[in-house]
Amino acid sequence: MGRSVVVTGANSGIGLSTALELARVGYDVIGTVRSEAKADSLRAAAAERGVSVQTVRCDVADAGVTELAFADIAERTGGGPWAVVNNAGYAQSGAIEDVDDAAVHEQLEVNLVAPMRIARLVLPGMRARGEGRIVNVSSIAGRLSAPLTGWYCASKHGLEAASDALRMEVAPFGVAVVLVEPGGFGTGIWAEGSARLPQREGSPYTAAYQRGLATRAEASRYADPIWVARVIRVALGSPIPLPRYLVGFDAMGGVLANSLVPTAVSDYVKGVYTGLRARPTLPRPPGRESL
Repeated sequence: MGRSVVVTGANSGIGLSTALELARVGYDVIGTVRSEAKADSLRAAAAERGVSVQTVRCDVADAGVTELAFADIAERTGGGPWAVVNNAGYAQSGAIEDVDDAAVHEQLEVNLVAPMRIARLVLPGMRARGEGRIVNVSSIAGRLSAPLTGWYCASKHGLEAASDALRMEVAPFGVAVVLVEPGGFGTGIWAEGSARLPQREGSPYTAAYQRGLATRAEASRYADPIWVARVIRVALGSPIPLPRYLVGFDAMGGVLANSLVPTAVSDYVKGVYTGLRARPTLPRPPGRESL
């Protein structure tokens, strides 16, 4: 049996690709899911690939349920997993002004508090063994903020800050903490995020939401999340993993551009892309009106 790795939110997107990829290379994978139907789906996907993945029911937003789930995992693994991939998360779309407190608290609970809670639960076992890995799946949004997704960006910024502190705190015990920062991949997160747009009557951002949805519909298809899974596999397999792994040309280009382009220009481009600002209309060349 290989080293045990827990992947949260393992039934779809990056989580599913990661669970299957790690199982393929010999890890003993335990995927957390929120329902028995999703557990069935994960097991079926694993069987189709000819690999085995264990499942555990866990809603990471529920502290009590998470504690029970990881107690079960500790029993299965003889003291706790060698590694955990904190992948479970979602995107809350909407302008800061439009998103109410309940939605804010849920976003921060799932994307920021839950991964740190899970770290607390697995660290005693890792420290006792003198080794372990915690991989936190962040996003390019953890580095770059964009309008109309401010609370999602805040949750990922917070995850990065907490992960940086955690990395330094646990390094003396042989535990490595890694951030994986994907750009746009075909996970469905933004389609789900669009469904979470606030339905606030008379919102001054309604037109921006509509333009943003149209822009995303016109965008080219996102890449397969297997590329993120492979980076996670590298982070787990490296004897000295990097603190951060940017994944995708858009993520790498975005970080580079943000460091070189004036903030006012960056703000304008992000506003156009997300629909906050209307696309500029270019004037027709002289003498072409009749064409």
